[in-house]
Amino acid sequence: MVRGYSFYGYSFIYVIFDDGTDPYWARSRVLEYLSSISGQLPKGVTPSLGPDATGVGWAFMYSINSTNRNLADLRSIQDWYLKYQLTAVPGVSEVASIGGFVKQYQVTVDPTKLRAYNLSLNEVSRAIERSNGEVGGRSLELSEREFILRVKGYIENLDDLKKVAVGVGANGVPVLLRDVANIQFGPDMRRGISDLNGDGETVGGIVVVRYGANASKVIQEVKQRLDQAMKSLPPDVKSDRHLRPHCID
Repeated sequence: MVRGYSFYGYSFIYVIFDDGTDPYWARSRVLEYLSSISGQLPKGVTPSLGPDATGVGWAFMYSINSTNRNLADLRSIQDWYLKYQLTAVPGVSEVASIGGFVKQYQVTVDPTKLRAYNLSLNEVSRAIERSNGEVGGRSLELSEREFILRVKGYIENLDDLKKVAVGVGANGVPVLLRDVANIQFGPDMRRGISDLNGDGETVGGIVVVRYGANASKVIQEVKQRLDQAMKSLPPDVKSDRHLRPHCID
């Protein structure tokens, strides 16, 4: 049986197999079909399989809090540090982040300025995409040693983004992104929040245990890894794994 659910920005397809079906065989069959239709999907649509867990795999929750940092900073700590630390624990299928704000580089283009410079929105979008990445060069041989050349061009701050060239103006003067748009940090649109014990918003994660793993053993190892990971964070960031955050969707 196949069931589908669509929401704003997300679509979910549930494939239900007969009892007794090997879950990993079933996942490989679904992945095979996904690979065969990937070329027929719209540009930018990339399907992926959910975690290899059951409906009771939600085994452990934690939250991180700070008196000096906002929800966006805490969400970045969760997404780019704690999540990877805990995912590496044997038996963990997924660590789902909840709460906070996902930090974004937000570019608000002024249509009047675009028209004045005779630029289109697609040209601005392509310029930003081309300016954020790395490209390989060639190998250079010196003194019987070979050196590999590359160009590092990842955007690291707002100033880097403001200096992206999006076109050429009068007399060959380059038109920069800051000339046609307002660039700032901002939060991604969210569809829910995470509340800790009724005291306000928090950021945390849900640890999902892999199918067939020993949940008790995985939870103990997750707790140990979480304690180790917290030691590397600033002292104002604290973890709470005893009170369970409440998710509101």
